[in-house]
Formats: sequence, C-alpha cells, structure tokens
Amino acid sequence: MEWGEYKIEDLFDQERGKEAAPNRVADGTYNMINEISTNNGITKKAYSKNIIKGNAITISVNYAQNVFYQKNDFCASVNILVLRANWLTKDISLFVVPLLKRNNARYNYASKISRDRLNETKIQLPTKDGEIDFQFMENFIAELEAERIAELEAERIAELEAYLLATGLKDYNLTAEEKKVLADFEKGKFEWNEFEIGELFEINTYKKRFDANKVFISETGKPYIVRTALNNGVRGYIKEDEKFLNEGNTISFGQDTATMFYQEKPYFTGDKIKIIKSKSNKFNKLNAQFFISTMTKSFRSFTWGSSSFSVKIIGSQNISLPTQAHQPDYSAMETFISAIQKLVIKDVVLYADKKIKATKTAVNKKASA
Repeated sequence: MEWGEYKIEDLFDQERGKEAAPNRVADGTYNMINEISTNNGITKKAYSKNIIKGNAITISVNYAQNVFYQKNDFCASVNILVLRANWLTKDISLFVVPLLKRNNARYNYASKISRDRLNETKIQLPTKDGEIDFQFMENFIAELEAERIAELEAERIAELEAYLLATGLKDYNLTAEEKKVLADFEKGKFEWNEFEIGELFEINTYKKRFDANKVFISETGKPYIVRTALNNGVRGYIKEDEKFLNEGNTISFGQDTATMFYQEKPYFTGDKIKIIKSKSNKFNKLNAQFFISTMTKSFRSFTWGSSSFSVKIIGSQNISLPTQAHQPDYSAMETFISAIQKLVIKDVVLYADKKIKATKTAVNKKASA
C-alpha cells in the first residue's frame, strides 16, 4: 500500500458554525454541535436559521481532538470548524477522523486550532496510481465491520455459556413446570404463610473470626467472607486451618449490615458474620435465592448500620414464603428461581442478538448503497 501526504485545504472546503450562544438557541429538531467530547458533539436539539448540510466533519476550536462525522443537517457553535468534500462518506470519515484527531493532538485550550492552522495540517492517505484510494478506505472499514460482527457473535456465545455455567443450566428455555409456576405466581395462585427465621434455620456463630488486618488475601485458598455488599461477600481467599471452616450450603449474614449471601462451599469469615443453616435437607442453591430475597425485604425496616443483629433478633424476624399444606414449598421456590434466571439470561441473549442484527443491518445498507 502506498501513502501520500495531503493538506486539509487541498482535501476539504471549510466553513464555521454561526451560533454565538448555542445553549440559548430555541429547542427544535436539528442537532446543535458544540465543543463537548461526548454524544458526537451534540448538546441539544435546536431550531436555527443557520443550518449546515450534513455529511460533514466537525472540529472543536478549543478542543481540537473533538472531531466527529455529522451525517444529518445540523447547526453549530462559532467555535466549531466544519469540513466537507464531495468524496466524503460515513465510512471514509471513519478512516479520516482518527487521522485528524492524531494530528490535532498538538493543539489545546491554550494553543487553539484555527482555520489557517487546520488548512495547513497534513494527513497521510492511501493512494493508488498517484491518486487517493477512496475504495481502499471503504473496503478497510467494511472489513473492520465484518470483524466486529464476528466478535459480537463470539461474545454472545461466550456470555451465554458463562451464564449457563454459573447457574448450572443447560439452556434458557422454560420448562412446562417453570411456565406454570410463573403463571401461578402472576395470577396470585401461590399460597403464602409467614414463618420466623428461627423456625426454619439455625443461626450459628462462626467457628473463628479472622481479622481482616491480619490475614493474607490471595487468589487461592478458601473464600473469606466479610460484611461487604459486593462480590457475594467474598473479600478474597485465604489459607488457614480448615477445621475453622464454616459449612457450605448456608447463608452468610452480616450482623450490622443485614447483607446476606448464599455460600455454596465451606468458608472462613471476618467479624460479625452469622451462619444461617437450614433445618431442611431440601434447601439448595436455587431456593436459597428465594429465601435471601424475602429475608432482605424483611430487614429493610431497619436502618443500615444502626443495629448489630443478634441471634434472637435474626431468629424472630418474620419472612413470607409460598407454602403447601402450610409448610414451605421448597420445590416451588426452586422452580421459580430457575425460571427467573432463565428469563434474565434470555434478555441478555436477545439484547446481544439485537446488537448483532443492528450492526449487520448497517453494514448491509452500506453494501447495497
């Protein structure tokens, strides 16, 4: 590939925005381009008599690296320089804009770019037989778009696999049983009863408190659970005497934060953590999420950090649960949570599919234009 160096004044016609007070212009339907670095330079929708034709590149005078392609007609601040050329397209602009940004890096608020300085700026463009190779630029961007589609599709598959692996699900299609449970829930067909937490769970104290300032946090070892509301309560991993591990398949409860998480595997704890262990062998990873949800709701009446919840307070707190024959319906809770997880995963997959479809549509429109 051969490259040639070209002055901006030899490539583009240049004009300047005409709005001296862009923020005071009346609301309307045209994009108002100002000197911001986000949202393609658009600050509002405005009405103006000073409309500039689209298919142009805008550059901020004071912040010269704020360079954007404007597809539609627009109005602009007096601090915006506008470049246009009959060969310019959206795809070619995607090639040219980064070159302009790189060359404009020498300018800043103290050393502003100007019409003359911009005209003298030189950029390198691909050439063929001594002429600018516009087709190469179009093809280059098309290849990047195709690669992006492939990346999005690969990300979609990877995300789906990761979600399914994390939840232990095979797919995100609802079973007949899951559909029925969701329908029953929405139609108010669940039978509900209240239970004290202490009726259903043992509330135990950790086997040993490990001081956060004295343990060595690493990426290996056993989970170290503290009162954080993040990362399932896991601050990191530590290697300590395993006789002090607390049982897995339990809920860790922060005594002064009421933060609680299901802990599938044995774990060590920091200060003020209670171990909530189910009295039922039907308790598992899925229905635990239902219990945590209703427990969290029950403790919302307390001000965060105002109490250090004792065993008595925790045990006497009421929670509302779906029941069968007046006993907690562990199976219904499990099925309900499984269905919710699948619906969430499905939403993520559909969102990813929409992104891929939108990208493909844009690329196909360009190809057929």
